[in-house]
Amino acid sequence: MKATPFTDVHIALGAKMHEFAGYNMPIEYSGILDEHMTVVNGVGVFDVSHMGEFWVKGPKALEFIQSVTSNDASVLPLGKAQYTCFPNEKGGIVDDLLVYHYEPEKYLLVVNAANIEKDWNWCVSHNTVGAELENASDNMAQLAIQGPKAKEVLQKLTPVDLSAIPYYAFTTGEFAGCKPVIISNTGYTGAGGFELYFNPKDAMTIWNAIFEAGKSEGIKPIGLGARDTLRLEMAFCLYGNDLDDTTSPIEAGLGWITKFVEGKNFTNRAELERQKKEGVARKLCAFELIDKGIPRHGYEIADAEGNVIGTVTSGTMSPVLKKGIGMGYVKTPFSKAGSEIYIKVRNRNLKAKVVKPPFRK
Repeated sequence: MKATPFTDVHIALGAKMHEFAGYNMPIEYSGILDEHMTVVNGVGVFDVSHMGEFWVKGPKALEFIQSVTSNDASVLPLGKAQYTCFPNEKGGIVDDLLVYHYEPEKYLLVVNAANIEKDWNWCVSHNTVGAELENASDNMAQLAIQGPKAKEVLQKLTPVDLSAIPYYAFTTGEFAGCKPVIISNTGYTGAGGFELYFNPKDAMTIWNAIFEAGKSEGIKPIGLGARDTLRLEMAFCLYGNDLDDTTSPIEAGLGWITKFVEGKNFTNRAELERQKKEGVARKLCAFELIDKGIPRHGYEIADAEGNVIGTVTSGTMSPVLKKGIGMGYVKTPFSKAGSEIYIKVRNRNLKAKVVKPPFRK
């Protein structure tokens, strides 16, 4: 298993460790519920150094990004980030990712840990315009500091005015005496906060400084378990669960990151444009259980008569709502908010209703 620059400290702190995307990663420390509420109400730190980072450089950088991603990167100003995806040739998704406009003719793509090799091969094989690509995944560490108290903790460690960085914007500067550090107002928890990208040699300096600065705010390290429950309460998609090579961005409710602008001829544009115009047979929906129970990935979804109409892609017991919540693909007529559906758990059909996301308002 691969290690991040923080693996030894996770083990020393007594984290429950498990393999994830080829890395030895912390699943939980004090427990998923405690860690989840720490982030919702205070501040927590996630090691996300397993994520992948690719640089795209040169005069053809934007042209390349426009050809392989669904969103319109031509409108992305310097210092801003954009959520997007790599569509495949079959109407599915290779991966979802962030694009950072770092400098003129220089972009950073941040991809999912489990897909680094797949995404890199995809980018290289689809680089028909001659953009300069660099896989920097092994030369970059990343921490996500999330929660309503994240900004006040981090502000103690940088001369950069964090209040001046809007959501989905970033800057590069000094942090805990280290530079360059990318300081990004992003995160996948819905609780606010920042993500930091830096050289692995600075990892422990930055880790120790953050935990020292956050002592009075009750800062805690957070594992992948709570990362999953936090993103699910916001109904954020997880690749491998809610998105994969067979799910289209239109089916997944990601039409807002699929831009059919003039001159942007991205992979499989014609098919996705057809789907947007003509509609799709199934859609990803968010649902809350009315009956007691916990929906899980792979459970069947049925209508009132017991006919199977879809499948659960993500599910959990919501720490904030104290009820079962989930997402899943259902036949389109059942995807509207207020629709009554049933989750098949063993030999029982648990009543649920489709709701407008996010779950945690």
